[in-house]
Amino acid sequence: MQVRRTVTRRRALVSGVAAAATAALLAPTGSTASAADHTGDRSKKPKPTVVLVHGGFADASGWNGVVKRLQHDGYETIAPANPLRGIPTDATYIASVLRSIEGPIVLVGHSYGGAVITNAAAGNPNVKALVYVAAFAPDKGEQLGPLLNKFPGSLIGESVQEVPYPNPDGTTGIDLYLRADKFRAAFAADLPVSTTRVMQATQRPFAASSLSDVTQDAAWRTIPSWAVVAGNDKAIPPALERWFYQRAGSHVIEIKGASHVPMMSHPNTTAQQIEAAAKATS
Repeated sequence: MQVRRTVTRRRALVSGVAAAATAALLAPTGSTASAADHTGDRSKKPKPTVVLVHGGFADASGWNGVVKRLQHDGYETIAPANPLRGIPTDATYIASVLRSIEGPIVLVGHSYGGAVITNAAAGNPNVKALVYVAAFAPDKGEQLGPLLNKFPGSLIGESVQEVPYPNPDGTTGIDLYLRADKFRAAFAADLPVSTTRVMQATQRPFAASSLSDVTQDAAWRTIPSWAVVAGNDKAIPPALERWFYQRAGSHVIEIKGASHVPMMSHPNTTAQQIEAAAKATS
């Protein structure tokens, strides 16, 4: 009797295991765990897309170190080519890039790119935060040329070379380049000479009209902003950067000793400020 009971229990156990295995195989794809995962996904807000806009004398490669950090931390990142043909053209172009993006956006501008994002973000409800990195943050009706002279310390005026170019309508425009012997001191003094020589050789000029174009919108009046002050900036004086960001009510960090390109010399710190803006507005 004891042997028969033992055998019966073993058969029941085997039958139970087989039934469980069969049920598992026949279960539809997407189990309870999968459903729970999807429920969790719905409860989480998506991370914003970060759009990085470069300024004059530069291209999007200046953001490379920041892009790597943001991508590592899970942020979709775009660094479009700024046309550098003046605020009306550049702001319109960047605004078109923003309209192509679904979901929330953190919009970042460096140098002249700050003026571009100030105009481009206006009226776009997807732009949740602005970040100014050693950048202009003009108000409606202001021009960059007079603003650049508001505080002493900029080397740009004595460092530029003007190069005329023909416009399609037959008029002549002026492009601004930074001279080879002035580039590093005015733009990127805290980077290695070997790096700044390449930057100077590959610089993208911007239209001189950018300095006299009138700002049409001031997005920082309605969109919260964050900022990075470059403590040893010789392009946009640090005093002017502080003045901009105090007026805008920005959340500010200052990188002591940083040149005009803190996103290159201090990419992690710059990325952290961008992520702070993303987290605060998500």
